Amino acid sequence: MTQIYGNTAGLSNKGRRALERLYRRRVPLAQISSPELVRSLAEATRETKRQVGVLVHRSGGVESVIVGTATGLMLPDVGRLRAAQGRFRAIRLIHTHLYGEGLSKDDLVDLTRLRLDLVQAVLLTEDGDPKSLTWAYNLPKKGDGKPAYEIVPPQPYGRPTPDFGELIASLEAEFAQIAQLRVVAADRAILVHIGDKRKAGGNARARASLAELESLAKTAGVDVASQTVQLRERIDPKYVMGKGKLESVVMEAIDLDAEILIFDRELSPAQSSAIASKTDLRVIDRTQLILDIFAARAESRDGKLQVELAQLKYRIPRLGLKDDALSRLTGGIGGRGPGETKLEIGRRRADERVARLERELRQLSKHRAERRRRRSDSGTPIVAIVGYTNAGKSTLLNTLTGSDVIAENKLFATLDTRARQLRLPTGTNVVLTDTVGFIRNMPKDLFAAFKATFEETADADLLLEIVDASNPEFEQHETVTSELLKQLGLDHIRTLRVFNKADRVDETSDALMTAETHLIISAHDNKSLDGLRAHISWALAQEKTERESAELEAERLAELPPDVEP
Repeated sequence: MTQIYGNTAGLSNKGRRALERLYRRRVPLAQISSPELVRSLAEATRETKRQVGVLVHRSGGVESVIVGTATGLMLPDVGRLRAAQGRFRAIRLIHTHLYGEGLSKDDLVDLTRLRLDLVQAVLLTEDGDPKSLTWAYNLPKKGDGKPAYEIVPPQPYGRPTPDFGELIASLEAEFAQIAQLRVVAADRAILVHIGDKRKAGGNARARASLAELESLAKTAGVDVASQTVQLRERIDPKYVMGKGKLESVVMEAIDLDAEILIFDRELSPAQSSAIASKTDLRVIDRTQLILDIFAARAESRDGKLQVELAQLKYRIPRLGLKDDALSRLTGGIGGRGPGETKLEIGRRRADERVARLERELRQLSKHRAERRRRRSDSGTPIVAIVGYTNAGKSTLLNTLTGSDVIAENKLFATLDTRARQLRLPTGTNVVLTDTVGFIRNMPKDLFAAFKATFEETADADLLLEIVDASNPEFEQHETVTSELLKQLGLDHIRTLRVFNKADRVDETSDALMTAETHLIISAHDNKSLDGLRAHISWALAQEKTERESAELEAERLAELPPDVEP
């Protein structure tokens, strides 16, 4: 094989032949690089005026020849998956530096991220002859914050180098020993927030937004290794952040052994693919993270269908892009058939599946409408619990009704509507329903899919809006909830705002909310709910009185002669 990778545009025939001849070279295992290979690399560099590199296998053969620019080169894809724990890739990079400069940051990123055996730079003189050699190899992480690699200063060309075979065997033995002691943990991720520098309070918004993203990540079972923020005048159209910041994040991921970048925004398919290719990390955006949580937690058939529909609408624009992060979502779509490519089949089947899901959801919507009609005929009042995710809605339902709906200190613990009967102190029986929690920047496809679950809420006589009083961002949560209720067409329903988690609220906040005459409860404490039960009874009575008055007025107006003004 004589394929030349990288920046091949404009190569002369002589330069191309010099590059192709590199495939003939072999390097003994005891040597990092042979004198013959070094001289051939220098010759190819003189002909091309560009950096030239080779990937050499431990068996001695040259696997790839790469040509770059005068200051760098981009390695071909050597596989996104790392080697086994305690082992390297069994290939080393040998390449030239035209201006005598040492190993670059890109060299060290390739070394550590790709787990290469070793990276060596051949430093050339002004005439293009080999002057000195410098190299680096990976070291086990010690947790002291220092780089996990060793850089050997430039050594004069021709001086004996260490036995490469012995060096790599010793390093792999050390890595393997550490790997055996290592406890397998959850996926590790770095959270990334890119904000608008022109807006006031950017740092405060970033902290609050990252705190919520961290909660989402933990709910998804991800171990958050670090967080990073960059405020910019303009979002980079390709990488979202600046290239320098991206390189810094990659180096941090290497030091922290993180495999995932989670962005606190929705990325375009092209951005997600570009960042993944540039960093060799799995890239997940906020929308994908929320979809992942919903996919893991949906229980009812209705909920599962809605999640799958939202996933497909997210995935379809990304079909054909190289993005391993999509593997966190439910199974792939595709296959190969006569006359069509795998990508074409994937898109066609995805579109067909979307149509089937939408038909099934419409049918389920009819069934829900029938249940609501029967419930309405019974005359039983409906009270719906709404609010921001993790505000304590399910806990309140459990305490009020003595039921056992799943209630966890995680975001989106409840995804399916639950209904339970509650008997009020007045003797009135009501149906109390729990709903999926709201969140800022709810993915539009997910919001559209779950809009159907709020159909039953539209028939509610009263909404209980639960607010987590202990959350510093509770006012923003109130705003988000109000906006989403309006989008759902539920803002006309009488609403009782209830501040939960009173046991976690300091006196200042408590006094503030008391002055505003809001209800304050602790959903875990049944005794603290007596006032809430009384308020529900009062609000339902008011609603009934107003409804009956409106009905009487409508009847009166209907009985008036057409020529008589009301």
